Amino acid sequence: METLKVENISKSFDGIQAVNSVSFSINEGQIFGLLGPNGAGKTTTMRMIMNIIIPDSGIIFLFGESFREQHKNSIGYLPEERGLYPKMKLLDHLQFLGEMKGVPGHHARKISLEWLERFELLDRANKKVQELSKGLQQKVQFIGTILLSPQLLIVDEPFSGLDPLNTRFLLDILLELKQHGKTIILSTHLMEQAEKLCEKICLINRGKAVLQGSLQEIKQRYRHHAVEVEFAGDGDFLRRSPLVKYIDENESCWVILLREEATPGQLFKVLAQQNLEVYRFETPETPLNDIFLDVVQRSETEKKSNE
Repeated sequence: METLKVENISKSFDGIQAVNSVSFSINEGQIFGLLGPNGAGKTTTMRMIMNIIIPDSGIIFLFGESFREQHKNSIGYLPEERGLYPKMKLLDHLQFLGEMKGVPGHHARKISLEWLERFELLDRANKKVQELSKGLQQKVQFIGTILLSPQLLIVDEPFSGLDPLNTRFLLDILLELKQHGKTIILSTHLMEQAEKLCEKICLINRGKAVLQGSLQEIKQRYRHHAVEVEFAGDGDFLRRSPLVKYIDENESCWVILLREEATPGQLFKVLAQQNLEVYRFETPETPLNDIFLDVVQRSETEKKSNE
C-alpha cells in the first residue's frame, strides 16, 4: 500500500523555481531518502507534503487520498531548525505537544515519561530546554516527533548535533519504527547513514529529481564505474587512458573511476596488453556518497552547457 504519492509537484518563490515537476512514491513501512545539496528543494518538498506550503501545480496523495486536515495527526515532522520552547521544562513541553494533537494531558504525560526514560532523559524531565546541550535538545525534538506514534515520519537532518553513540541510538530507533510499519522520509547530508537506512531514494538538485529508485538497483547500476586493481609494474599509462576519469592511488591498490562510456572489460583488456602482473581486479560496490557527488556534478555540468 502506498503511504505517499507525489505527482509532478512544482513551487516557485518570487520567480525562483524551488521545486520543478518532482514525482515519487513511498510504500508503507519503507524508509525513503530525500537527498540533495543545500538549496536543492528538499525542505520545500517536505512542507508541500504536509500542506504547510501549497504546490503551484501537481498532486499529492496521502494514505491513498488528497490531503485532509485529519492527516496532520498521522504525520510526525522533525524540522532541521529546532522548534522547541527554550523556557519550558522537558516533560511539560512534550505533554504540551501531545495535547496539541488532541491527546488528554494525563495520557500525554504518561507517554512522554516513557519516551524520556527510553532516551535516558528521565533525570532531566524538569529541566528547561535551554539548559540542555544541542545534542540533547535534538533528542527531545525527536521524541516530540514520534511521541504519538505517527504513521508517517518526516525527519530533516535528524542526526544534527549528535555524537556517534547517539547517532547509532537514533538509527536503531528509526529501524525499530520501520519494523512497526511506520513510513519514514529521511533527509540528511550524511550519505553513510542514508545508505544504512534507506530502501529507496530521490536525489534532488536545483529543484529537479536527477536520480531516484531502489537504492540497491542504483548501487548496482553504478557498480561498473569503479575498479579496484592490485598489480606489479608501471601503471603510469593508466593516467593517460581515455577510459579513466580518476585514479585514487596507494601502495597496495589503485581505485580507478571509469568514464561513463567505459566498461571494466575494456580496462581489463588494456591491462592484459601491458607488461603488468595483476593480482586483483574487481568492481566494488560504489558508496552512495560517490554516487551523490557524481550525479550532482553531472547535473551541474549539463545545466551550464544548456545555458
